[in-house]
Order: sequence, then C-alpha cells, then structure tokens
Amino acid sequence: MFDISESDFATFVSTHVESLNPLVLTQMPVKEKRKYMVLCMVIHLFEKERFYHEREINAILKPIAEDYVMIRRYLIDYQFMARKEDGSSYWLIKDPNDFKQFNLAERTDLKPIQSK
Repeated sequence: MFDISESDFATFVSTHVESLNPLVLTQMPVKEKRKYMVLCMVIHLFEKERFYHEREINAILKPIAEDYVMIRRYLIDYQFMARKEDGSSYWLIKDPNDFKQFNLAERTDLKPIQSK
C-alpha cells in the first residue's frame, strides 16, 4: 500500500514510539503512511485464525495509545482485520508474516524515543 523504507520506519520509531515492548506511541500519527506503519506493528499482537471479542481487542490496544478505538477502527478500515456486522467478533485477514519487518519483537536495531 505504501513504499516504506527501513529508514522511514526507523525514523518513525525514533520519533513516535515511546516503548517497543510493550508498544507505546507518543500519539496516533495523522499522516496515512505513518498510521499504516502503526497498523503493521500492531498486527503482530494478534494471532492468526483466532476470533477476538471487542473487549479483547481493546485490552490489547489500550496500552498503545490513548485513542485505541481509532486504532481498532483503522485495523478494519485498512483491512488488517474484519469483524461481524454487530461487532461481536474480530479476526485478522492479513497475515502478520507479510509484515515481518514491522515485528518489533524481532527487531533489536530500532531505538524508541526514550532510548536515544
């Protein structure tokens, strides 16, 4: 969807991420490309082929940013996840393995804001 270089991602992390583990953002970015990077990181917090209740999604997303509901909405809007029309369950529709470069658990080269 976006052309994201390693440099783009490293810069984003160093300016918008307070903590890698657990993932904590300074704020939800406004630019679409940066929102997409957040979603590429967040997708790794969910298991493939598992159905989640909205409460579970909120519990996972709440520590990441104040407006965790926006992240949940973007996961649907950007088609990382789908949900039943009544909102009773959510599931991944994109494979986290397609976004390995954004898996913070496997990245030791990135430096968040507090680690500068």
